[in-house]
Amino acid sequence: MRNILAIDGGGIRGIIPALVLAEIEARAGRPVAEMFDLIAGTSTGGILALGFGLPDSHKQPMTAQDLSRLYETRGSEIFPSSFWRKFSTLGFITDEKYPHDGLEKVMREYFQDARYCDANTRLLVTSYDLLERQPVFFKSWQARWGDVLMRDIARAASAAPTYFEPLGMTVQGQAMALIDGGVFVNNPAMSAYVEAKRLFPEERRFRILSLGTGEFTNPIKLKDAKEWGKAAWIQPLLDCMFDGVSDSVDYQLRQLLPKDYIRLQLPLAKGTQSMDDTRQQNITSLKKQAAKLIQDNDAVIEQIANWRHKAEKPLLPDAGVSAIV
Repeated sequence: MRNILAIDGGGIRGIIPALVLAEIEARAGRPVAEMFDLIAGTSTGGILALGFGLPDSHKQPMTAQDLSRLYETRGSEIFPSSFWRKFSTLGFITDEKYPHDGLEKVMREYFQDARYCDANTRLLVTSYDLLERQPVFFKSWQARWGDVLMRDIARAASAAPTYFEPLGMTVQGQAMALIDGGVFVNNPAMSAYVEAKRLFPEERRFRILSLGTGEFTNPIKLKDAKEWGKAAWIQPLLDCMFDGVSDSVDYQLRQLLPKDYIRLQLPLAKGTQSMDDTRQQNITSLKKQAAKLIQDNDAVIEQIANWRHKAEKPLLPDAGVSAIV
């Protein structure tokens, strides 16, 4: 039996899965990294995965509660509100919505100089390379990514189009231009399942916990959408894309693993669907919604907390060289 954790993208709404995992940690009496054989994350879920995977020798070990506080206390640095930037970019049409400085500063403080190969459990973080026009799966067990800094992977994974500019990176002589993996796999649970089957070919059973960051409930009315041009479609299109790919993965895994797949997701309350709303009233609302999700799934969370300790196996890197292998 192998345990897999997969966490969706969703910006500031990452506080929802962080609080769910904090509850699981409290009940289990052990950190997330000790409960799962593989942790996968996209965008904000990638940041959470990297936080859980920080090596034991790191000066600032991460618990789920620590990571939930990141959203509450540092969110406004990552998504700084600026009237001048909105004005100077014509309402963010001519440039990204946010400068990347704040995001990079926070990632640098949290991850420091930790290398990916030193992760204390197997990690799978997604991104997309604009130069090669192909998905990128950062696998902590692959030699190719071993010396890449965790903070750089976090930055690449969270470079959501229109929000942050792409990250330029060179890995083993190959130049890359990386953006948020949510453009193709906002819910990484299926990718994690495929990788787990390759990592542990001897295993016959896998349990997957998939955590969402809330799904959209506001309808897009036909009379509105049919009048939209390119500019008006940008944000709704991103929302539909992120939400749609998450739901399609959920459907697939429910058919494949009806007894061993758990998806914890919630419909977002009106006014809390934004990826970058760091106002205290929004954070408070997201925390309340997370608390209700926990309450409504008490028996399921208790079941997960009692999953046995993950199987141990040396974290040896392989010689994989392809970004999509």
